[in-house]
Amino acid sequence: MGRLHSHRHGKSHSVRPVTPSAPTWVKQSPDEIEDLIVKYAKEGLKPSEIGVKLRDQYAIPLTKQIVKKSVVEILEQKGINPDMPEDLNNLVTKALGLQKHLKSNKSDKRNVRSLELLEAKVHRLSSYYKQIGRIPKTWKYKAVIAQLE
Repeated sequence: MGRLHSHRHGKSHSVRPVTPSAPTWVKQSPDEIEDLIVKYAKEGLKPSEIGVKLRDQYAIPLTKQIVKKSVVEILEQKGINPDMPEDLNNLVTKALGLQKHLKSNKSDKRNVRSLELLEAKVHRLSSYYKQIGRIPKTWKYKAVIAQLE
């Protein structure tokens, strides 16, 4: 698959396991894994950080194979779900950093273009999340409002 805003091909990456069954080396039960996820979420970790911690410390490759739910689904059921999705939040914070950079470096034309492309991604992703009901329909990204948050 190609890149979104360039004429290059994408990077190759590792492939997830094909089998939907749980790995044999995982010793934790699904309830214990859910408790670990809730514990780490209460400590302030994001869903991707929780997945990395489970992979590295407990040798759990994918929670969906064992628990039959993703980390985000488990957090939604427990009521610990963050108000804004993690990928959208990362894009907004990246845009804020670019805006700060452009305030002090006004002649940086390349990053002006980067900010335009980044804001296009934010708008595209936010419209998707509005459709599925993950964020409110009234949520809007504006550069001035994003700086205040």
